[in-house]
Amino acid sequence: MARDKLQVLFDLNILLDVLQERPDFYDFSARLLAYAEMGVIQGWLAAHSVTTLFYLISKDKSPEQARVTLTSILQFLKIAPVDQNTIEQALNLPYRDFEDAVQMMAALQVHADYLLTRNVRDYQPAPMEVVQPVELLAVLNS
Repeated sequence: MARDKLQVLFDLNILLDVLQERPDFYDFSARLLAYAEMGVIQGWLAAHSVTTLFYLISKDKSPEQARVTLTSILQFLKIAPVDQNTIEQALNLPYRDFEDAVQMMAALQVHADYLLTRNVRDYQPAPMEVVQPVELLAVLNS
């Protein structure tokens, strides 16, 4: 089956850049989320990131706002499953942060072309392309 779009797993920090309107990062991250929303790329979000995102939005705003925000995001981002296989494979990655290892394995299991993050160093060694927003925008605009 041929894929017509780049497959991109969004690290949680990219969504938080937009939702929290982080000044230094908002523009590039928002452009990439917009590309996912417009269908230029197929965006993915690891299943375990959804619960963390819900928690953070609920804490900052309210559970109702968290539901509204997640419902909106799920209109254009697919969920990358995190199952026993994902966890077992993540345990074999030599990452200091286990959550990063789970992100990486979720990206690999959905055959993502890129894992999009601002923390590229956290994903080394990288068994797939790990890029920052500015790098992915350069690929998309070339």
